[in-house]
Amino acid sequence: MVRNLTQQYGAVCSMCLEDPDPERETNMCPHCGGVVACQGVSFELYPGEVLGVVGESGSGKSTLLRCLNLDEMPKSGESYHTGVDGGASNLFALSAQRQRWIQSHFFGMVYQWPHLGLNLEFSAGANVAERLLVHDGIPSFRDIRKRACSLLDRVRIDRQRMDEITFNFSGGMQQRVQIAKALAPWPSLLFLDEPTSGLDVSVQASVLDLIATLHRETHLAMVVVSHDLGVIRLLSHRTIVMKMGRVVECGLTDQVLEDPQHSYTQQLVASIL
Repeated sequence: MVRNLTQQYGAVCSMCLEDPDPERETNMCPHCGGVVACQGVSFELYPGEVLGVVGESGSGKSTLLRCLNLDEMPKSGESYHTGVDGGASNLFALSAQRQRWIQSHFFGMVYQWPHLGLNLEFSAGANVAERLLVHDGIPSFRDIRKRACSLLDRVRIDRQRMDEITFNFSGGMQQRVQIAKALAPWPSLLFLDEPTSGLDVSVQASVLDLIATLHRETHLAMVVVSHDLGVIRLLSHRTIVMKMGRVVECGLTDQVLEDPQHSYTQQLVASIL
């Protein structure tokens, strides 16, 4: 559950969050020049559900994901996970050490650009093993390698290339290794930030098929950020639409895309027809 997540960059003043014009075309404060990347974002995510977050560049969707993954702390707001203190503790208020532990045990992250999630000088197996080294449940090298091998098989990386450095891999293969790495510690929540936007169309299709298959097999809860409505339609059960840092529409994905109510959502849908 996320409540009233707000993130600002740059200068901050008392007028930043005041908005006399709900249809404004900028998220920059006219008084101090600060940027309101996210404002008052709230939603719930249920076990096994896939939530889509859609919006154009600058809408705040990637900032939202970084805050949810605890990569950065929002200016205000709350986030709760049922696996942490029974859902009673606000993750944003915990110590940095506790947040890192939560990241490594409960969350998996797949970045838009593979170099952000992988060490390209490491082999595919080593990248996956890196996340397992901090996990309590896999104590031995043999178990770590077995788990890494199993995950790379699952994402369709040839076992013979397990010990090859990921710099030599294609973009699509690097994304597959990222997905395997994200799944390594048996997370309960997977974040995907534009997972196919930098790939060729044919490669996009294979990566999306892989993500959909993994969801069917694991029933992982996922948050998928994309500007591509086709990706959102394929993967997500519910969708929130963001514009200038604010949620302007939310609902079941089919409902939002087939019968959009907000003018901005209508423009997004019309742009792909």
